[in-house]
Amino acid sequence: MSPLLSVRGLTTRYGDRTGCEDVSFDLHSGEVLCVVGESGSGKSTLLSTIALRMRAASGALAYATADGETLDLLTISEPRRRALMRTEWGYVEQNPRDGLRMAVSAGANIGEPLMAVGARHFGRIRETSSSWMRRVELDAGRIDDLPASFSGGMQQRLQIARNLVTGPRLVLMDEPTAGLDVSVQARLLDLLRTLTAQLHLACVIVTHDIGVARLLAHRLMVMQGGRVVEAGLTDQVLDDPQHPYTQLLVSSVLPA
Repeated sequence: MSPLLSVRGLTTRYGDRTGCEDVSFDLHSGEVLCVVGESGSGKSTLLSTIALRMRAASGALAYATADGETLDLLTISEPRRRALMRTEWGYVEQNPRDGLRMAVSAGANIGEPLMAVGARHFGRIRETSSSWMRRVELDAGRIDDLPASFSGGMQQRLQIARNLVTGPRLVLMDEPTAGLDVSVQARLLDLLRTLTAQLHLACVIVTHDIGVARLLAHRLMVMQGGRVVEAGLTDQVLDDPQHPYTQLLVSSVLPA
C-alpha cells in the first residue's frame, strides 16, 4: 500500500543553524507516528515543515490526496496549501487558544470549518457542532459559550473537534497534552486514542512525553540535535532502546 505521506531527506535551517536534518519516513492511512525528544531536538521544526509553515532547505515531501493525486508539497501553491488545511489536513496547536477563534462561540468554532468547505444549512451545521461537542466529551448545552469560559483541557478538546469535523485524512499535533494536569491529560489521551482508531486517522504527534507515545503511537521516531537517532515500532523502541539518547529518554533522565 502506498504511503499517505512520504518524507525523504527533509532538512530545514534557521540561517546557519539546522532545525532538522535528513529526516525520512513514510506514514500510512490509520497510522499514528509520535516524534519524541527534548526541547531543541528538532521535532517541532519537523512538524512545522511538514505542515508547510516553514520552508525546507532540501529533501522531498509528497502527499497522496483523496482523489489519488500525488502532490509535491514543497512546490504547491499557497491556495492549494490552504485548501488542504481546510479539507484533508488538521493541525492541533500546543496552546488551544492559538487554534481557536476566541471571539466566537464553541459551536461557531466547530461550524466554521464546515462552512469553509461549502456547508450552508445553519440548522445542520449547529446540529453537527453539537454532536461533535458530545463526541469530544463537552457539554453540548454550552454550544453558545465562548472558548474563554472553558478550562484548558476543554479548550483542547474543542480545538480537536474543530480540526476533525471536516473528516481530515492527516492530522498534525504539536504537544497536544502540554500544560494540562495529569488527570486532564489522561482523559484527553483516552479521547485521542478512541478518535484516531474510530476515524482511521493518520497522525504525526510531536511530544516530549514518552507516556503519550506509548499510549497513542504505532511507531516512534526519536530525535536529537535535529536528527533521527532511532525509529521503529513503539513497543520495540521503548522496551528495548538501542541508542544511548533513547535509553536516557526512556529512563526519564532527560528534562522535558
